[in-house]
Amino acid sequence: MTDDRLAAQFAFLNEADRLKSVLRATTLCDGSRPENSGEHSWHLALYALTLADQAEPGVDINRVIRMLLLHDLVEIDVGDVPIHSANGAAHASTATQEAESRAADRIFGLLPPDQRDDFRALWDEFEAAETPDARFAKSLDRVQPVMANLQSGGGTWITYDVTFDQLQSRVGSKIERGAPRLWAWVREKVRPFFA
Repeated sequence: MTDDRLAAQFAFLNEADRLKSVLRATTLCDGSRPENSGEHSWHLALYALTLADQAEPGVDINRVIRMLLLHDLVEIDVGDVPIHSANGAAHASTATQEAESRAADRIFGLLPPDQRDDFRALWDEFEAAETPDARFAKSLDRVQPVMANLQSGGGTWITYDVTFDQLQSRVGSKIERGAPRLWAWVREKVRPFFA
């Protein structure tokens, strides 16, 4: 263990602390305040641990947790782009994806090369959402705000005047892709809100 390696690791960890200052549109479940992206990432890791039985056979929950702990670090540079906001189209835009990729280069680039490459590969896999691990991770990333909105009396659904069809197309389809039983259960819980 060299001093340079430790210095790089702590530079990354100190930079990652800034994620706690990135406020999201979604509130805490009690609606008392917006959650920050650090809280969101922690909560998602707990979602993965708790809902592991909802994953497809062969999904590696430890890899899923690692993805979820890393997936939003790019928001340190880019910020949170709410999926239901008027700017929601920007969520999947080429400009946002390019900005996030540059942020991933910078943030993961603080690490020693072996960790840089490992963490960046996990981040890229999450973004592509093509592997079973990444599809499950992405489904949890989409379901957690749904549950927060449900618990807080509507949250961003009210703020952004979201319809059930919008929820299904923007969020439900991604949850269903990685955790179909989970979306079937959640869909029935949220449907009365939109009735």
